[in-house]
Amino acid sequence: MRKFFEGGLCGLLNGFFGSGGGVIAVPILEKDLKPNQAHATSVALIFMLSLVTALFYWFSGDLDFGGAWSYIPWGIAGAIAGAIFLKKIKAQWLKRLFGGVVTAAAVRMLFL
Repeated sequence: MRKFFEGGLCGLLNGFFGSGGGVIAVPILEKDLKPNQAHATSVALIFMLSLVTALFYWFSGDLDFGGAWSYIPWGIAGAIAGAIFLKKIKAQWLKRLFGGVVTAAAVRMLFL
C-alpha cells in the first residue's frame, strides 16, 4: 500500500511539474536503496512517468516539440555526464548536492 501512495505522488508531481516526481522519488527510493542507486533508479521511474505525461500532453495539444528539440542534444550530453559522475561521487556529497539543487530551485520559484 505504501508503494501505491508513493508512486501515485511521484506521478502526480510529474504531471504537474514535468519530471517533478523525481524530487520526491529520490527520498522515497532511499528508504530501500543506497543513495546512488536511488538516484539512478529514479531516472528509470521518471522516464516512464515522463513518457506517459508527454503522451497525454501531446494528445491534448499542449506539447511543443519545436521548443523541446533545441534542448535535447544538450540534455543528452548532460545526462551522460551526470551518469558518469554519479558513479564517482560519494553518497554524502550526492545528498548535499541534491538538497542544494532542490533548495535553489525552491527559492527561485518563490521569488519569480
